[in-house]
Amino acid sequence: MKHTIALVDDDRNILTSVTMALEAEGFDVRSFADGEQAWQALRNNGIDLAVLDIKMPRMDGMELLRRLRAKTALPVIFLTTKVEERDEELGLNMGADDYIKKPFSQRLLIARIRALLRRKELDREGSAGDVLVRGDLTVDPDRYSCTWKGAPVKLTVTELLILNSLAYRAGYVKTRDQLMTAAYGHDVFANDRVIDSHIKRMRRKFRAVDPDFSSIETLYGGGYCYRPS
Repeated sequence: MKHTIALVDDDRNILTSVTMALEAEGFDVRSFADGEQAWQALRNNGIDLAVLDIKMPRMDGMELLRRLRAKTALPVIFLTTKVEERDEELGLNMGADDYIKKPFSQRLLIARIRALLRRKELDREGSAGDVLVRGDLTVDPDRYSCTWKGAPVKLTVTELLILNSLAYRAGYVKTRDQLMTAAYGHDVFANDRVIDSHIKRMRRKFRAVDPDFSSIETLYGGGYCYRPS
């Protein structure tokens, strides 16, 4: 079954190049140059996932996401030049499923789209693969979901991939480069702060469930380690 992706960005070059890349991967694409135009289409059925820029004329991506979340659980990826962590945090708290900064790898974007669509299909079908259990942590790699002491912790796909890499070999140190490869693959370069930012955000999410959470340890100069509780 072909999936339909909504691509919303006021950069015509991105609309053209990403549309071509997605269509080459077998997706149907509906592209929109501003949030207001997209809202008129997205509030109806027929879209499987939306990729939204934040800074757009007429209606920005934050407002479009707010309206979408009032009506639907449609998977949403933010694609934006905004680099301030507070904007990223706000978007995720409003219900975005993942967040990719420009300039970006089209291969990475396609991988994240496929991951979110797979999670959506597994949730609907109720099927399950291998589940990773490490102490109070349970990770379902197929559904890109996890729980801590039985309570759900909402992670992005990127965060889940980092966590799964750490927890899979609990007790072993993972360098930032290893975690970068686990989360982004070999074709994306980013500095160490990217992984540090993801780890910091993950810790906040776990501590919102359990204020005593301390299983993700920092080894200064080495990397990170997951130690089961």
